[in-house]
Amino acid sequence: MSYPTADLAPPVDNNVLLVDDDPAILRILSTWLEKGGYRVRRAGDGELALAAIEAECPDFLVTDWQMPNVNGLELCRRVRQLKLPHYVYILFLSVKSTAAEMIEGLDVGADDFLSKPVYRGELLARLKSGSRVLNLERRLGQMARTDPLTGLMTRRTFLDVLEKEWERARRFHLPLSCVMLDLDFFKRVNDLHGHPAGDSILKAVAAMLSDCSRGGDSVCRYGDEEFCAMLPETGEHDAAVWAEGVRHRLSSIAILSGGREIRITGSLGTAGRHDDTQSATQLVDQAEQALACAKQWGHDRVVRFELLDEENHLDLEEADKYGGMFQGITARHVMSPLGTCLREDQTLGQAAELLLHSQINSIPVVDAQGRLAGIVSEKDLLAAMVSLDCWHSPVREVMKPNVTCYEEDTPIRTIYKFICRVSIRRVVIVNRGRPTGTISRRTLLRWFTNLAASKGLLEEPPTPQAAATLDPRHSKQRLVETARQLVHRASELQRRFQDDGDDLTSCVVGAAGVQELVDDLLACCGSVSSAPTRGGRDPADVAGWHSR
Repeated sequence: MSYPTADLAPPVDNNVLLVDDDPAILRILSTWLEKGGYRVRRAGDGELALAAIEAECPDFLVTDWQMPNVNGLELCRRVRQLKLPHYVYILFLSVKSTAAEMIEGLDVGADDFLSKPVYRGELLARLKSGSRVLNLERRLGQMARTDPLTGLMTRRTFLDVLEKEWERARRFHLPLSCVMLDLDFFKRVNDLHGHPAGDSILKAVAAMLSDCSRGGDSVCRYGDEEFCAMLPETGEHDAAVWAEGVRHRLSSIAILSGGREIRITGSLGTAGRHDDTQSATQLVDQAEQALACAKQWGHDRVVRFELLDEENHLDLEEADKYGGMFQGITARHVMSPLGTCLREDQTLGQAAELLLHSQINSIPVVDAQGRLAGIVSEKDLLAAMVSLDCWHSPVREVMKPNVTCYEEDTPIRTIYKFICRVSIRRVVIVNRGRPTGTISRRTLLRWFTNLAASKGLLEEPPTPQAAATLDPRHSKQRLVETARQLVHRASELQRRFQDDGDDLTSCVVGAAGVQELVDDLLACCGSVSSAPTRGGRDPADVAGWHSR
């Protein structure tokens, strides 16, 4: 099976824009260039040249220095400021030949100079030399934009293309969808058959995706065995139909390795742009969330993001029949309260120090009114560490503005369902837009453990017979150990208050473990005060005492 390659970049088209205010020179140079195989357009001054470049980007710009309105020097400067589809080779025609003047021209972006009067052979030779530069530049650019193994776009190039398509879709209210594909259990292929076999599969999948795509679609290698497709003017329903076709075609791919036939399957997630979709990044993130669900629910399937809220995927009502542990519990009962938040105008240096002192990996960011504006993590700070100049940059420049948040009165079953199905590990809890706490997988696990402790289920199997004979001394031992840890943490907190002087914020944030130990203590009290079969403390009181 053939697959796309990026060995050859698009050749230089020999498209020349000739700019001079002298009509006679334009006629003569045009004749020379056209006989030399160049396609020539003309402009009488810099303003007309800029309009011509906006309409069609040339390969070469041959311009006079002295012209009315916009001269050659200013034209060159403004061309270098434009976002053009490819590099333009600029050749100056001028009677100016001093070193200072040539330096001035090179400084604004000129590539070469040709003194007047112009000779035909020298002009064609200079452009031929420029063609070699352009061909090399385009080959290097193509290599940077293309994955060397599959010939597909790189992730960075794909996201740039998606951003432009996103703006077009938003401006003209057009549908736009993304599809994420992950090859199931691909690591096993590399482990059992070797990386050459894995590379052959990736090439074959890339060829299949290219074959399934329309001219306006874009496909990239998003990760090791992960691919992403952008489908312009396509709603999520049609994107799911396309994804199903891809999934079926995956089953037809067979690679021979060591006399054995290797076959694969794939999990796919789709997401479409809606009025409340805030950015191209969020669209990709939603497709990734749908993909995570496809893998979680058994692989080899397509999951649509817009259907994730349907209860048939995770029937918590049915689960509530077996204990009702979610009954009446809200985010306020389970969340870990926030010790502090970052402000948008605080610096990256302050953010780094706070994360280091608090020993957490992310922290919410608020605006001047105290409302949630974003979140910043260790990873965000690392990505910004390109120089020491960034130390004083404001947090708003690197924070992620799209934060998954829930109000305090949100049923915990809703948050539980969300965290179970997506790769996001932490959500922010707010009260009318102001962050008050967080809930993570660890938060839910601790809450569930404390619930089990309040029912006396940690030391014995959770059966009525075992519960009836439960020895309270086990829970008392746990109480003693938890209290010992609490005393240690409190002493450590007191010491830090004394040693760190005015740096009280990091002390308080760093003492978040005290909160968890008190939760554990109350959970143990529930199991000691009464036997599990006779009720005990309300799980909401055990897990959420701090909210009262």
